[in-house]
Order: sequence, then C-alpha cells, then structure tokens
Amino acid sequence: MKAGGKSRRKYALRSLRSQLLARTLLILALLLVLIGFLQYFLMKDFLYRSRAEAMDTQLNSIPADLLIKDSQEQNGVTAPQEQTNRRNNRPGPFLFWPDMSLASIDTDGTFQSLSNENGLKPPRLTTEQYHAMQQSKRMRHGYQLITDAQGKEQLVVFRPLGPPDRSSGLLQMGVSTTSMQEQLINQLRTFILLSLIALAIGLALMLPVLRRTLVPLSRMVEAVKRIDAGNLAERFDAEQGQYEVDRLAISFNGMLERLEHSFAAERELQMQMRRFIADASHELRTPLTSIHGFLEVLLRGAASNPKQLQSALESMYGESKRMNKLVSDLLLLAKLDRTPELKLEDIPLDALLLEMKPQLLMLAGTRKVVFDMTAGIRVLAEGDKIKQVVLNLFHNAVQHTDMERGVIQVNLSAGKKLVDIQIRDNGPGMSKEQLERIFERFYRGDESRTRSSGGAGLGLAITQSIVEAHGGNITAESTLGTGSVFKVTLPLAGTV
Repeated sequence: MKAGGKSRRKYALRSLRSQLLARTLLILALLLVLIGFLQYFLMKDFLYRSRAEAMDTQLNSIPADLLIKDSQEQNGVTAPQEQTNRRNNRPGPFLFWPDMSLASIDTDGTFQSLSNENGLKPPRLTTEQYHAMQQSKRMRHGYQLITDAQGKEQLVVFRPLGPPDRSSGLLQMGVSTTSMQEQLINQLRTFILLSLIALAIGLALMLPVLRRTLVPLSRMVEAVKRIDAGNLAERFDAEQGQYEVDRLAISFNGMLERLEHSFAAERELQMQMRRFIADASHELRTPLTSIHGFLEVLLRGAASNPKQLQSALESMYGESKRMNKLVSDLLLLAKLDRTPELKLEDIPLDALLLEMKPQLLMLAGTRKVVFDMTAGIRVLAEGDKIKQVVLNLFHNAVQHTDMERGVIQVNLSAGKKLVDIQIRDNGPGMSKEQLERIFERFYRGDESRTRSSGGAGLGLAITQSIVEAHGGNITAESTLGTGSVFKVTLPLAGTV
C-alpha cells in the first residue's frame, strides 16, 4: 500500500495536468504579488501627495497677519531691533489638531514650534537645510518624510512667510503618517484576501477545464495502448480542435503508416526469402540427385561399359552446367539485391544492338528476326548489363516461338526523356495469372519447356533487377494465341 501511495503521488506530481495547474497558479500568484506591490507603492504616493496638497491648502488658508504681525516687513524696512521685535511678536502656539505639527523658521534659522500641547512635536531639519530651502528660487511644492524626536514619521510641507520676493522665513506643517500607513496596510490585507479567494476560485475552475482540455491526449494514450506489431492500422483523429495535438496526431499517423509499410515489407521479404530458399534448394537438389544417381549406376558396374559410361558422364556434365549456372544466377541476384555498383557510360544504344545482331540471329536459328531501330539514341548505362537484358529477353522469345513459323521483332525508339526497347514474339502468349507472376524468382510458366532447356526461372527476375538498377522499368503484355511483348524503358543520357 505504501509503495502504491508513493507511486500515485509521484504520478500526480509528474502528470501534465498537475504541472499545468501548478505552473498556471504560480504565474497567477506572482502576478498578483507584483500587482500588490505596485498598488501599495502607487497608493502610498497618491495618499501622501493628496495629503500634502490638502496641507498646503490649509497653510495657504491661514491669515498672514496671524502668522506675521510686523507690518513694517511688508514695506521692506526691517532694522535689527525691529527684527527682534518681530520675532517676539510672532504668534504663540495656536494649532490644536492632535495629529499635526506647525513650526516657523526665521531667515537666520531660528526654529519655533507653533503647535499646542495636544499637537505633535514638529520635526526639525538642520539650519543649513532650512537656509538652502529659503535661498532656493523655486520653493519645493512637494513633501518630505521626516522623523521627529519621538521617532514618529511625519509628512511635512513648507510655505514661505511673507511675499515671494521678500520672504521672511518658512512655515512648516507636518502630519503623522500612522493613519495613512494603517490605511495602506488594511488595503493590502484586503487585496491579499481577495487574491487568495481568486486563486481558490481559479483552482476550482481550472481543474475541470484542464481535464476537458487534456481529453485528446488521453484518447491518444488509450489508442497507443491498443497498438502493437500486429495492429498498426490504428489512426488518431487529426481534427480535435487543438493545433498542437492535431500536429502530434498527424506525426503519429505518419509514423504508424511508415511502420505498417515497413512491417508489411519485412513480412513480404521474409516470405520471399523462404520461398527463394525453398526454390533454390529444390533447383539445386535436382541436379545433385541426378549426378548422385548416375554415380550409383557407375559404381554398380556401368563404368566398365563404354557406352553407359559415356552417357552417364555427358548427363552429369549437363547437370553440373545447370547447377553452375544456377549458382551464378543466385549470386548475381544477391549482388543486385544490394546496392549495385554499375560502371555507367554514355553509350549509343543502337550501335550496341547492331553489335549483338549476329549473336541474336544465330540464337534465333530458322526463326525470322526483324530489327527496327532509331539511330543516335544514347543512354547512360553499363553496356554488358544492357546486353544481358536484351539477351535474356530475346532468349525467352526464342524459347516460346515455333522454330519454323516464329517471328521475333526487336524495336528501338525514343521520346523526349525515355528510350524504349521492345522484344515482341508471336508465341502462344500468357494468361493473366502467368503475366502477374512472370517476374517472380523461380517462376516457370511452362515447366516442361524450361526444364528441357535448363531454365530455372531466374532470367526475367535478373533482367528486372538490372533494368531497375539503371533507373528504368520493364513491363510485359501478352494475349493468348497472339504472342507477348516485353518493353524496357530507360532514361536518355543527360536526363538523369
């Protein structure tokens, strides 16, 4: 049970749904934290500026004669004694707001608190700071945060005393920031609470949404479980409304199709290989059995009879020739099945066929042979291999035509990109079933004729392999009682 629980927890942590949910909530939480910080600092600045503007309005609303009683200051004449009298005539503490402070600063830096006993103690800057503030042509209209003697932070604004061109000092008003800080903290707490509620609602809403969103992936997982080497016909729906999942389904379908073709080709290759081995074993067993039989006859005493000896030796020689040709053909097919290494040359095809003409006429015997060739046709090929193709097809035509009435036609023509070699005969023709299997290895349409002539059914298979190695194609057409035609198509030189 413990192992199962750990496995389920590990699966839950590694599942796509849990990871998407966790990462989405994490990003949402980070955004809310960022928004909270921005809101806190922006609201703090807004509150402080608003309060500073209100305090500045309050300062401007205080009557000037209440702050400065020396009427001579307005005329610009102030003697030292008068300055002393002016300082002595400044109003005493009159501010009764409990959370505010008020103070005045003379031009020489003398600081005087104007707050009453219930008000805040005004914070004090250095004389140099006050002097620099009074000397500044552009009075600061913002605010400053200053800590008073009791360690409390105050928001402080300043106003020049007297006319702007004849300032007689500064008036300083401050207010405690405690209430504003509490307001900001309460607002931040409210925001955190709403954020937590939003995250909880988001979690409750995202679980079914993610479950529904990941349904196509779950279907693909179930489909993959049903796929094995014996069932590659399974395909995924490529239109599930999700672009990424659709692309994945298309890729999986392509992979399954390639695997299906590969397994089918592998099965076909294995069947061909088993059939090939069986046929090759049968073909090799026949001459070996004949040779073994003749040897037994000779060992029983036939060797002392010259006629029987001569006949047995000639038969064994013929069978050994058949076996030697069969082995050579099998080695050639095995070589062609691999990537063939051809020595391609630009050769005139009509000249090559004319060179073979005497050999073909001798092979035809008393049969009539008609040559119809177009001059100047050149192909990129290996001459000996092309000769073997023509010789195999011509020999096949000779075997299937009558010695006296047989007619064989050798035609050579060319189109824009391809050249055609046709070997036509007026033999008995082939049925549709024979025509479909004519290029199979060890297939013989006429067992008696090919056996008597020593054929093993490999000639046309070898011919097809040679033609395809040159990038060409070979086809056969036949009509029973009329004859057959084999057509070899090769690319012209310069078009490959």
